[in-house]
Amino acid sequence: MTAASIVGWAHTPFGKFDVETVESLVVKVANEALADAGIAASDVDEIMLGHFNAGFSPQDFTASLVLQANPALRFKPTTRVENACATGSAAVHQGIRAIEAGAAKIVLVVGVEQMTKTPGPEIGKNLLKASYLPEDGDTVGGFAGVFGKIAQSYFQKYGDQSDALAMIAAKNHKNGVANPYAQMRKDFGFEFCRAESEKNPYVAGPLKRTDCSLVSDGAAALVLTDAETARSMGKAVNIRATAHAQDFLPMSKRDILQFEGCTVAWQRALDKAGLQLSDLSFVETHDCFTVAELIEYEAMGLTPKGQGARAIKEGWTQKDGKLPVNPSGGLKAKGHPIGATGVSMHVMSAMQLAGQAPEGMQLKNPQIGGIFNMGGAAVANYVSILEPAK
Repeated sequence: MTAASIVGWAHTPFGKFDVETVESLVVKVANEALADAGIAASDVDEIMLGHFNAGFSPQDFTASLVLQANPALRFKPTTRVENACATGSAAVHQGIRAIEAGAAKIVLVVGVEQMTKTPGPEIGKNLLKASYLPEDGDTVGGFAGVFGKIAQSYFQKYGDQSDALAMIAAKNHKNGVANPYAQMRKDFGFEFCRAESEKNPYVAGPLKRTDCSLVSDGAAALVLTDAETARSMGKAVNIRATAHAQDFLPMSKRDILQFEGCTVAWQRALDKAGLQLSDLSFVETHDCFTVAELIEYEAMGLTPKGQGARAIKEGWTQKDGKLPVNPSGGLKAKGHPIGATGVSMHVMSAMQLAGQAPEGMQLKNPQIGGIFNMGGAAVANYVSILEPAK
């Protein structure tokens, strides 16, 4: 099997961009990623576009928008990929598989979402489509309501974790300050994140505004090649292992406090890579809500079940801890344009491993990076393990 490498990338800032469209965002990052890799559009063999949509954009069937970037992309096989909030990683993994299968030598992967043009109530309705509608379709508070229920159940079983959630929010906001691509570059501090206030009201159950990721516009792109071709490129980050575990959609069919699909994906990827969690230099994980990051600590094996709070309270997941988690600021500070998020996680991790992350965000000599991107409430679970090309 041919190994795949990331040899170029691009990333818009995430935020609210009235003048941009899905098309303009896609075109921008596609061209910039190709330029960054030093690859001509005519040399691309295949294209993957990650775009959740689900009502955020009137234009559906968006794969061919990538072709607007350059006429030389005409007639290239191009597919739109969707797997809820893990759409971006789904697109990246499809690209990796094309390389591994020998079906393509150069793959362009783009992830995009434009969410801010959608009115508030509709945003919740669109995101709720990532849950099982017969059971969760009437959830008050939309998708945040789903995670509010998860947080409530966790608190009932393991005690009130409001301190830990506020510490996770504060950590990610602090990390986001050094990320020029982040939507929210403000160090709010623990006290603000912990206290209910006019600016930080309760949104769903025990979750406050600072516990929820942002509504965002943005795009990210990367160029994949086979490891052999990558050797002659200006920079290369190798994909050491990937794993994808898809779980049942109804939460009633599983113990939602376990995130079992997350555990399975991590175990598969680490086994494939011949590594243990302790070998990783950092992790970019899917903190759509702070309670998700808390449970992910347990699901990835950092702490036993019910003890995720230890990882943040004892400083393990801080930038200078034993396993920095979300040095980019995560979805919490960076933003969460659904289809772009997974691609963004791969770009942020590749930057770190190439030693090209922005100043203040760059970790000291990271050797191996882990990524966990999740769709729905632990339904689509993708793990990637990356390392610098030697």
